[in-house]
Amino acid sequence: MSTGTLHRTSHDAWPAEPRTAPGRPGFLRAPFSGAFHREVGFVLTGLPIAVAGFTFAVTCFATGAGLVVTALGLPVLALLLVGSRGFGALERHRTRTLLGTEVAAPAPVAPARRGFWGAVTGRLADGAGWRAALYQVAMFPWAVLGFVLTVTFLVTGWVMALYPLYHWVFARYTDWPGYRVVDFTTDAGHHYAYYITSPAQIAGVSAVGLLLVLVTPPLVHGLTTVNRLAVRGLLGHR
Repeated sequence: MSTGTLHRTSHDAWPAEPRTAPGRPGFLRAPFSGAFHREVGFVLTGLPIAVAGFTFAVTCFATGAGLVVTALGLPVLALLLVGSRGFGALERHRTRTLLGTEVAAPAPVAPARRGFWGAVTGRLADGAGWRAALYQVAMFPWAVLGFVLTVTFLVTGWVMALYPLYHWVFARYTDWPGYRVVDFTTDAGHHYAYYITSPAQIAGVSAVGLLLVLVTPPLVHGLTTVNRLAVRGLLGHR
């Protein structure tokens, strides 16, 4: 009986070894990873840029549309598209450097005629510019939502997770025995107050905080995934 060497080819149906997506840290390491910090940076810096882009787009469009019955409206609309392309280039740069997603820039505008009005009409026919203007308007609410959720989860999670380290501050420097959660008086004059004081309560607060810390990276990644898709769909080359 002859023997041979077993070779594995690309057609062999061997079970594939499970592996995580490249560049994505594990669940427990994600809050401390550079990828997560870059995504947080993308969301936090995205709000002021989104405010500027939305304000620019709405102002130029409203002004240009109001003046469109005159010759002055067309250059304003052309300025809208030029500026929107600039904001789009900035967004592609942020997506590449902070999210690791490369998106090819659209082709430059090629006016069919020379001169000022040739440049204006060429800009007005620029589909990439209109898509970039749409991006500034459509993604503004998402930038606000992403900023609020990211800051809320990030700050709340770490404040609660680290509560055992500063629990003593309340009893030493205030008249609270611990962090006061509830303090109110009913119309009947009954006073109710609830403080975090016992070791079990302190541990519970910290556990909830740790859970928030761990779920924040997938939340932020989901938010930035929408940005990736929007940049590819509205700001990329077609």
